[in-house]
Amino acid sequence: MEVITLNGKQYQEVCVPSKTGVVLIRTYSAGVHFGTIKERNGKEVTLVNARRLWSWQGACSLNQVAVDGVNIKNSNISVVVPEITLTEAIEIIPMTEAAAQQMMGAKPWKK
Repeated sequence: MEVITLNGKQYQEVCVPSKTGVVLIRTYSAGVHFGTIKERNGKEVTLVNARRLWSWQGACSLNQVAVDGVNIKNSNISVVVPEITLTEAIEIIPMTEAAAQQMMGAKPWKK
């Protein structure tokens, strides 16, 4: 891990975003989704191979979800859709390889 110095204080890199380009997106009113960005235009983001994170346990914030993933057994993750356009993206967080693999591989939550 790389160590950098900024204003006399040292910081160490603690996570590396996924090489697959999977991101977690929080929207204004459509919830939390994750997938690969196909296109972005301001707040409008189109994801491919996307899933919705309906509810989760095992992480205190979306930052932790993007880094560590979730407790799969106690979380609800939708089926995969080939493409979705989100019109009010307010956060885009790169996911680590481990979190992306864990959550993309989760059994779909269905009713």
